[in-house]
Amino acid sequence: MNHTIADVAVPTARSKTTLRYKRGISEASFRKLLYLAGLSLLILLVAIFFSLVVASLPALRQFGLSFLIGKTWDPVRGDFGALAFLVGTLMSSFMALIISMVFSLPVSIFLGEYFRQGNASTFMKSVIELLAGIPSVIYGFWGLFILVPLVRALEVKLGVAPQGVGIFTSSLVLAVMIIPYASSIGTEVISLVPSDLKEAALSLGATRFEVIRKVILPYASSGIFAGILLALGRALGETMAVTMVIGNSNFLPKSIFSPGSTMASVIANEFTEATGSLYLASLIELALVLFIVTMIINVLGKLIIHKMSARK
Repeated sequence: MNHTIADVAVPTARSKTTLRYKRGISEASFRKLLYLAGLSLLILLVAIFFSLVVASLPALRQFGLSFLIGKTWDPVRGDFGALAFLVGTLMSSFMALIISMVFSLPVSIFLGEYFRQGNASTFMKSVIELLAGIPSVIYGFWGLFILVPLVRALEVKLGVAPQGVGIFTSSLVLAVMIIPYASSIGTEVISLVPSDLKEAALSLGATRFEVIRKVILPYASSGIFAGILLALGRALGETMAVTMVIGNSNFLPKSIFSPGSTMASVIANEFTEATGSLYLASLIELALVLFIVTMIINVLGKLIIHKMSARK
């Protein structure tokens, strides 16, 4: 049977309309799926927060805000104060961050600018990524058998009580653990700096060092800071390695060489031994404080990154 041109054209137009309709449905469904995924993460975050609040209600009612400024942690007498652990967490984390920046920033510049291609560069990047995958308990054993004797010898020379374990030792271990996070992100953002900007600076007579200092680092500053923020978050929540080398003292640290504890290490050490409801609620409130501290630091970091990006 013969078909005219009109008979053939009509089904073709309808098929295109149907195809566009189906494509619109698939795109709308995919968009809804993405919204649902993002909303589920927000719900999960809120659920974690409220579950910690509910579980720590006995301690919140008993101590209130004095829990944050209390210097005594005595489960036998039922006296719980988190100040020593809050100070230990912030001291060890920020000291580790400062120490790690001494190494992570030069590594980022070296791999992102000077040593970008080749098998050797790929090998070095793989080694850095491997450091991030080593279990924390291995770092803890390394710190216990290698760093503790070295720190003890340093303390003898400085006239400090030669304990070996303490805030300083845990900061060294944490610094090694978080170097891969900051250096990997820093390497990527430095390698993404447009070549036109660097070549323009070189054509104006700038040296390689001046290009790095005045062009590359300002351009990649927000990304580098994002890597530092990620490393800080890793340091704040580290448990096992810190527990093995920090000394696990419930007293407020008097110096960087003093033994101490972090909120995460106290929870890991004492959670299985918590007998009373108030003791258990106090440990969960420590987790709540750590959650809030981490959230505040991340929010402040995002605001700083936003301001740094807006200045470009």
